[in-house]
Amino acid sequence: RSPFWLKVFQAVSYSYLSPNPPPQKFPQPSFVKMDSGAAKLAKVEKVLGRTGSRGGVIQVRVQFMDQSSELAGRSLIRNVKGPIREGDILALLETEREARRLR
Repeated sequence: RSPFWLKVFQAVSYSYLSPNPPPQKFPQPSFVKMDSGAAKLAKVEKVLGRTGSRGGVIQVRVQFMDQSSELAGRSLIRNVKGPIREGDILALLETEREARRLR
């Protein structure tokens, strides 16, 4: 029986010496599905205030700009990190969750 390190060494040396190493196949999970893929554009209607333990997050109300989808005219409250003001346009990758209101 050969030691573990020898098997690792042989596998590594094979991959460096062989001009065409055998292709590795990685299983693709079937449950991973991206939604439509593109980010949804939303315009900041109102800045509601700062939140977070140190005030580093700004809570805003946004309205979706896409008129062709089910999101047309819908508005959400989102948390935004970084400088932002009314009229800015956000590209939202996720459109289902809504932030909890400020207290």
